[in-house]
Amino acid sequence: MFANVSETAVEEADAPKGHKYPLAFDARPAADLTDIDLFTRGQPFEAFARMRETAPVCWHDEEMGAGFWALTDYHDIRKVELDTKTFSSQRGGILMNYGSADARHPLLHRASLDTMICLDQPYHIPLRREHMPFFTPAYIADLRKRVDIKVASLLDDMEAKARDTGQPIDLVEMFSAELPLFTLSEILGVAEADRPKLVKWMHYLETAADTMRKGDVIDPEFFGAFVQNVLDMFEYGKTVLQARRKAPKEDLLSAIAHAKIDGELLSDEMLDGSWLLIVFAGNDTTRNSISGTMKLLTEFPEQKQRLLSDASLVPNMVHEAIRMVSPVIYMRRTATQDAEIHGQKIGEGEKVVMYYGAANRDPAVFEEPDRFDVTRANAKDHLAFGMGPHVCLGQRVANMQLECAYRQILTRFPNVEWTGEIEIAPNNFVHAVSKLGVNLGL
Repeated sequence: MFANVSETAVEEADAPKGHKYPLAFDARPAADLTDIDLFTRGQPFEAFARMRETAPVCWHDEEMGAGFWALTDYHDIRKVELDTKTFSSQRGGILMNYGSADARHPLLHRASLDTMICLDQPYHIPLRREHMPFFTPAYIADLRKRVDIKVASLLDDMEAKARDTGQPIDLVEMFSAELPLFTLSEILGVAEADRPKLVKWMHYLETAADTMRKGDVIDPEFFGAFVQNVLDMFEYGKTVLQARRKAPKEDLLSAIAHAKIDGELLSDEMLDGSWLLIVFAGNDTTRNSISGTMKLLTEFPEQKQRLLSDASLVPNMVHEAIRMVSPVIYMRRTATQDAEIHGQKIGEGEKVVMYYGAANRDPAVFEEPDRFDVTRANAKDHLAFGMGPHVCLGQRVANMQLECAYRQILTRFPNVEWTGEIEIAPNNFVHAVSKLGVNLGL
């Protein structure tokens, strides 16, 4: 019988530090990739490049935890993604480190493990299959019509505010956060009145690690609000999923509610995990890709001009923008047996962390990788959505939203540009743009 991942996950906070085999590459990490403040300046692409050149499989110590192997080479990451028997998602989860037991939020920690993304075979694919009808080309074509209408409405609101105030607008607040929320809610079947709750919950999930700390002291006010919002989020998910079990509808929530593992409906723990995954993954990555694309179009004005001259380039631009932004910074796997990557021997039980932004700027695959090129022939080859059995199920939805967004934005506001104002949340798992100032060029 299937056991919840959280019941079987290996606890690593007190695991012995270090690695089993000698280092094949005599170089240390070019940046502390456990430092969440580092990522408030964007992803450390220069550090990734140095590591790829000097130690593509680089040992990285941790203050808490045993340490991990940091991968920055495109082909190494592709190899690990495809070899799910040797490199497990289920054994230790997909986060770099889950911290010590006394520092975790028990419900959030358990749910983060009890989710489809943390399952190996034979459980992952059958559960994934339950979601797939809501990500087919036919379903997405119908969804696109509703997304186009929502994009136009959001742009109306942006223009009205810009004209009213004469000031730049915050693209995240008025557009990037709103569009994925709408799309996800349409797929899930979340009532319109409840949709703003998802934005609030995402805020607390993304900023908790930094906001709760002030020096070495926890901010009690934020901590209390964080705990309450986490409880509210899971209670809402549990309520709607149980309601769908009794009265299913034609939506993804009903598919999740009736999904089975080993012939049995998902446990309450797995329902919590499914709810957390869909809320976080469905909102966060698209939002940050939308914001990151605006920044790129301003930094590379000649590429923006090419799009204005030829709108048929927009679909390829979407792939290229996602390559450059790489909204999910990493995923972690755990070796189920002794293995070897790029000449480096990896011990059974050791963690392997794949840095997608590094892979997507590997010059062995992408010529002039730091250049935004909307005509790049192999832009689709990026690994921002992963690869293999765990490739992002919602990638077509994400691509569709970006295409709808920028077709209309560039048509309606051809002189739009990023003001230079940007705020990035301290988060080393997702590139979380929390504010982006934009002039519409009216």
